[in-house]
Amino acid sequence: MRKMWPIVIALALAAPASAQSVKAGVEAWQRGDHARAVAVWRPLAEKGNADAAFNLGQAYRLGRGVPLNLGAAQTWLARAAAKGHVDAQATLGLLLFDSGNRAAGLRWLQSAAERGDARALLVLGTALFNGDGVARDPVRAYAFVSRAAAQGLAPARTTLAEMDRLMPLEQRQQAARLVPGPAAARPAAPSAASASKPAAAAPAAASGSWRVQLGAFARRESAEALFARLSAGGPLAGKQSYLVSAGAVTRLQAGPFPSRAAASAACAALSARGQACFPVAPG
Repeated sequence: MRKMWPIVIALALAAPASAQSVKAGVEAWQRGDHARAVAVWRPLAEKGNADAAFNLGQAYRLGRGVPLNLGAAQTWLARAAAKGHVDAQATLGLLLFDSGNRAAGLRWLQSAAERGDARALLVLGTALFNGDGVARDPVRAYAFVSRAAAQGLAPARTTLAEMDRLMPLEQRQQAARLVPGPAAARPAAPSAASASKPAAAAPAAASGSWRVQLGAFARRESAEALFARLSAGGPLAGKQSYLVSAGAVTRLQAGPFPSRAAASAACAALSARGQACFPVAPG
């Protein structure tokens, strides 16, 4: 064991100064000193450090340590994404997709999905299932969402359960063959209803009665303020709010969405921004 100590020390000393500085910024961020974190990351990002560029993009996206600026967020996320930073690719893809630039968003999500990012797999899979900005392909959609669910992403598990209900067994079996690793062994035991349902029925059921719930508030004004902020763009753009009284609190819901899969995809995008969210069934 004594012979290993010099090697360990050497490796620690050999760690790039930029990596140590990025970590210092992370530590400042975790302490709540966002301005200090940004000050650490900015010169590193300007010199091409992908981790620093990603973190700086996130700061602009969240408006912490700097004024909220989605344009600046996209610029820094794009710099990191171009260097192969998977989190930056997924986050940029979601940001572009939510803002209406779906073609560019899907390109970055595809890149992140190819490298296994769970969020990208879920959103890309949902887009393929609904034919949202891409040609509809339920088999690939199921494969992508299965991979996201296998990583423990809760909205992906919810979406996959809905796909299990809607898709025929034959399509799910085809999708299972596209899933690498342990996820391919996922059982596709059908119910009588799902086994007999035609594939064309999957994107239907556009009753528009699905919602997402965003929180419960002691003051109605707080719920209204949150919806005003979230509905300015992204997955809630064009949606309406539903303020549901529940005893001493008001539940904030938004919608309508045509299906559980669509509501789950909206929640996935909102969760990536740090907003709590879950689908609410009709009735």
